[in-house]
Amino acid sequence: MEADSVSIWPRMEPFLLGALQVAPSSKLSLHYLRKMATYVRTRDGCFPILGWPMWRHIACGKLQLPEDLAWLYFETFDLLIGHTPEERLEWAECLSQCSSKSELDQQRSKLSVDTLQFLLFLYIQQLNRVSLRTSLIGEEWPSHRTRSPSPSDREAKTSSQNKNWDDQAHLSFVQSHLMEILELLVEPGQLSQSGQISLDAVRSLGMLLEGSAGPGRPVHCVHRLLTKGPLQTQAGYSSLTRSFPLHKLLSCLQHNLTVNPFGITACLHSGKKLAWAQQVEGTMKRARIARNTHTAPPGSKMVLMSQVFKQTLAKTSDKLTGANIKIHRCSDAFIYLLSPLRSVSVDKCRDSTVVLGPVETSVHIHSCHNLRVVCVAGRIAIGASSRCTIHALTPTRPLLLPGNTDITLGPFHTFYPSLEDHMASVGLAVVPNAWDHPDHACFRLLPPSEFHTIVVPFEMEGDTCEVPGGFPPQYQAALDEKDKRIQNWQKTVMEARLNKEQRRQFQELVEVKFHAWLLETGHRQELDSLIPPTIASLQDSNGPAGDSTRVNNSKHIRTGRGEGHSPMAC
Repeated sequence: MEADSVSIWPRMEPFLLGALQVAPSSKLSLHYLRKMATYVRTRDGCFPILGWPMWRHIACGKLQLPEDLAWLYFETFDLLIGHTPEERLEWAECLSQCSSKSELDQQRSKLSVDTLQFLLFLYIQQLNRVSLRTSLIGEEWPSHRTRSPSPSDREAKTSSQNKNWDDQAHLSFVQSHLMEILELLVEPGQLSQSGQISLDAVRSLGMLLEGSAGPGRPVHCVHRLLTKGPLQTQAGYSSLTRSFPLHKLLSCLQHNLTVNPFGITACLHSGKKLAWAQQVEGTMKRARIARNTHTAPPGSKMVLMSQVFKQTLAKTSDKLTGANIKIHRCSDAFIYLLSPLRSVSVDKCRDSTVVLGPVETSVHIHSCHNLRVVCVAGRIAIGASSRCTIHALTPTRPLLLPGNTDITLGPFHTFYPSLEDHMASVGLAVVPNAWDHPDHACFRLLPPSEFHTIVVPFEMEGDTCEVPGGFPPQYQAALDEKDKRIQNWQKTVMEARLNKEQRRQFQELVEVKFHAWLLETGHRQELDSLIPPTIASLQDSNGPAGDSTRVNNSKHIRTGRGEGHSPMAC
């Protein structure tokens, strides 16, 4: 193995899922984190493992952060690290049994994190730091103001918040801040040029960095590359002291850092392109989808969807399982991704509906307008969006970031046959469910009078036959009332004793009114786009038809094909 063939790169998920897409508090600057790094090494119960009580003490007592924000960072880091589905379900069960704040605090006190990794996690919140001038005239988040910003204000404040998917920004961040990152890992008093950094500390660095010995070679944590072969000499690792000279480690990492070969840049240039059904129509020529799931290691798998226009995209597949999904610049679209997913980002989409399988970590909605999202997810985050409705089942409080207007939250209201199996596979349960308790800011809860269920109109295998967990009482009562009105209407029609001609005229009148309603509400497009294509068009470009969903004709009304509308498999 030649030293020059070794590559080290920033891991995607810490930046994608860990860095909140908002300017961080000034209390998370290097100045304060250095003080925290010193403090945790001199206090019992803080190092090498940091529990919630001590982090709350540091965050609220030393850094003057609100307790809710302190918990948000702690909880976000816990979402990011690798718990098994069984561990997540057990944790959810324990939380659901807490009936008071004291019981909740007691349960949270059982949670702990790796201290050094958590310090690095707090540091990378600087990824979305705004300019000095903006931070001087702007506000720190969270803010308790209720006035929504103007579009120009919103654009200015969110222009720096799109770096989470940008692997070039990740590389630039690490290159620019590598010395400061290493300083947080060095023991107090070891910051001189002759200082040493321990192997255990470099193991923690593996949260941010990984690499390989060459193209096509296995991916390893960074400490494994630095303690073997040519990089051992280059980094100055001593197996006797189990440590690295700080200056040599810094030089070695700087020399070998490169962009993530499994990041979004590589996926766009060389990722596997998947054929879309009936792509010859004009509206379909701009739609693009690419994935790296056939080559990327766990944690780097992604699927990118862009510019889906006036189409229905439906998919359940192992190719989606565990992937980070980015849905970008789609409009007038209906997207069903019915597999267990790692994360989902919906960016700059308009006038669309997105129905998701269970999302292990987070669903982030950014710069969207008139969007409906239906999901079970570890966390929901919404920023710089308007007129969006989110139907969610989530164990954490929805995160409403700056720049939103007219956000509606509603209960999760659909199912598909394998939903409960998929939920179990990512460790998501029906309780606790905090969909109606967002962190702060302006929103409205969906009025029960506007509540309707949504049907996933595709045939699949599985045992789920109802919405997991049911509905909140007021929403169930609203559905019962609607059912009662339908039954009364049917009874009235039966008791009218219409003759054959009258029944024909009555049916025509109802159909005319129904189709007028479909056009007025926009549901006509949704139904038109569900007209099934040929079996061949539902196949993957490289796989059998069984890998995709099939339209269930019994669950929708065929109203005729709209131009440019057809279901697509990806």
